[in-house]
Amino acid sequence: MTEYQAKLTSSEIASIWTSYMNDSMSKCVLGYFLKHVQDEEIKSIVQFSYDSSSTHLEKLTTIFQEEQIPIPTGFSDEDVNLNAPALYTDPFMLTYINHMAKVGLLGYGGFISMSAREDMRAYYREGLNETSELYERSAKVALSKGLFVRAPSIPYPTQTDYVDARKYLSGFSIFSKQRPLNAVEISYLFMNIQTNIMGTKLAISFAQTSPREKIRKWMLRGRDISKKHVDIFTKVLLENDIQPPVSSDVGITDSTIPPFSDKLTMFHMSFMSAAGSGNYATAAAASQRNDLIVNYERLAMEIAQYAKDGGELMIDHAWMEQPPPTMDKDQLTNKKDTMK
Repeated sequence: MTEYQAKLTSSEIASIWTSYMNDSMSKCVLGYFLKHVQDEEIKSIVQFSYDSSSTHLEKLTTIFQEEQIPIPTGFSDEDVNLNAPALYTDPFMLTYINHMAKVGLLGYGGFISMSAREDMRAYYREGLNETSELYERSAKVALSKGLFVRAPSIPYPTQTDYVDARKYLSGFSIFSKQRPLNAVEISYLFMNIQTNIMGTKLAISFAQTSPREKIRKWMLRGRDISKKHVDIFTKVLLENDIQPPVSSDVGITDSTIPPFSDKLTMFHMSFMSAAGSGNYATAAAASQRNDLIVNYERLAMEIAQYAKDGGELMIDHAWMEQPPPTMDKDQLTNKKDTMK
């Protein structure tokens, strides 16, 4: 007796489509890294990440074919120039992979929770395990090379306590000093500083190599937004006598020859913007000081506007691939009416 296989739900279709787009982009970026990485330990991390993305694409392609769903165009060899000079330093490559592994951990967890079919859950569990292993390996190498940036340290608490006044939530009172940050709030401020530093570096590298003036301007605008957000979050920590840990300048070279298509770099920055908006929403929900919540909400609006403008640029150049849509019932009805 043949076991019935339910069709993919909209959430599962969205998950495999998003995964394919992200992995096809990652394969291009990591393939370029492999061409130029010099440090053998870092190279092993790049190779592991590249192999994972390649395997994911093969499995996702099989899923699309079995379900008879059109395979996304995504990104291919046409979107990367492996012969372009090195644009990134080895430490940047390692830091980038470690950062993207963090993003991947959140992504795979979400895909699992949105999947009903057993084979889909199994695929994303395997992806989660691989990404966890990638984070573990990249973190270990980063620690050994002094590149892993630890979150700020605070004294261990000596007792448990409860909030005893509503002013604990206040962040704007002109009559009393703001309460000190708690550990949860510090952790999100630190995380968003690190995320924006990565965004700054990527935006600079993409602006430096793009042949199109409008793309360069949009990328530099992204750099300025990320730098501003870093300054805002850093100021909050410094006001609480907390020195934000910073890494050495793990950055980019002076090459101006584009290794990636503008289509890929625009997608990448849109991906980073979406991840940043998600981080801010989570940070706002977890923070208890009102001033922090307001900061995250207004800065998230700035990212949203930046992403919208980037989306319009992508549409103008026919670079924005449309996710699988549902049926337009009104259009179907109107089409039927014209047949009378």
